[in-house]
Amino acid sequence: MRILAIDSSATAASAALVEDGKVLGEFYINTKLTHSQTLMPMIDNVLKCTRADLQSVDLFAVSSGPGSFTGIRIGIASVKGLAMAQGKPCVGVSTLEAMAQNLEHMDCTVCAVMDARCGQVYNAVFRAHGGSLERVTEDRALSIPNLAAECEKYAKPLMLVGDGAKLCYNNERFQSLHAILPPEPLIYQRACGVAKSACKVYEQGGAVSPAALMPVYLRPPQAERELKKRIKGENK
Repeated sequence: MRILAIDSSATAASAALVEDGKVLGEFYINTKLTHSQTLMPMIDNVLKCTRADLQSVDLFAVSSGPGSFTGIRIGIASVKGLAMAQGKPCVGVSTLEAMAQNLEHMDCTVCAVMDARCGQVYNAVFRAHGGSLERVTEDRALSIPNLAAECEKYAKPLMLVGDGAKLCYNNERFQSLHAILPPEPLIYQRACGVAKSACKVYEQGGAVSPAALMPVYLRPPQAERELKKRIKGENK
């Protein structure tokens, strides 16, 4: 099965073409350019460089959240458009699970974290063993101290991945747990990890139509939270 996967959930963005588990090609960029500038050119280039076309893609995959609200919307909209034009199914996967795939080959506890602002991180914990990944917790938003306290009970070594990995690593609570940062290429989410997670979802019958593909936000956007707070204050 040939999967075209993309990730635009944070500052970094990537696009990959994966066939039966083999990465045929992947483009990755981690700059301050917006995903509206970089994502479609990367998709176009990965198809050109692998001499593939959209018609040959069997499944379209995207990280559907958590992450940047704008980035997630861009990724979802891109996959919806591509899949709808080809009449192909698509899969949205957890951004946190996709990034944990980077360490699937190790024997460790993987704590996937993304900076959620407001003193919190989006996070999920996984167990990597024997080339497989087992989910330990659901995706959620927690404060760094609360996450560190929970991680005390998990088996070591404790590896941190995601754009919030360094934020947690530099926290004294995680320092006391001897948390480990993997090499730079393994820290951030990549489209090949999205494809790997999507393949599992597809095999379990979780593929959906383009119209049914939706983002997954663990909390409302800040503007919505501020509006509710203001309305609540006015009603007092």
